[in-house]
Amino acid sequence: MNTTEYCVQLVLILLVVRQIKGGRLDLAGLVLPIVLIAATAAYYLRSIPTGGGDLALELGLAALGAGLGIAAGFTTRVWATRDEGVHAKAGLVAAALWVGGIGARVVFVLAAEHTGFGTVVADFSRDQQITGSQAWVAAFVLMALSEAVARLVTVRLRARTAQRRLAALDLAA
Repeated sequence: MNTTEYCVQLVLILLVVRQIKGGRLDLAGLVLPIVLIAATAAYYLRSIPTGGGDLALELGLAALGAGLGIAAGFTTRVWATRDEGVHAKAGLVAAALWVGGIGARVVFVLAAEHTGFGTVVADFSRDQQITGSQAWVAAFVLMALSEAVARLVTVRLRARTAQRRLAALDLAA
């Protein structure tokens, strides 16, 4: 991993810190993650190899990321107030899921680059017909992107539900 890649991971972790702090779900809270996701995709996804077993690897890790993101979204506290709008606050489980996804990717890369684990990855890649390192890069980026998008969508859908519940209570009163 190079310095830029470490910085990207750090920014992703800082997003967790922002979520743990919690706050009102506003336009900035929606735009920032979307901009970061788009920038990450533009930087890393020069190509998405689909030959051999590449697509299965990429779809599998993207699905894993989506699962982590949905779980993080459902373990984030979301509530609506009459005067301040909708709020969200990530708890320990949501943060652990987010950091766990990031940590797993970083540990994998470091182990593959600096230990004998690289030969295990090479053997797996050959056995599964993974065509090269770009497939792994694409798979891990897609995992991170699907995790971020799934969490964002899950929290926003839960926010709409919280708003509807509050509106229903107001109508019933």
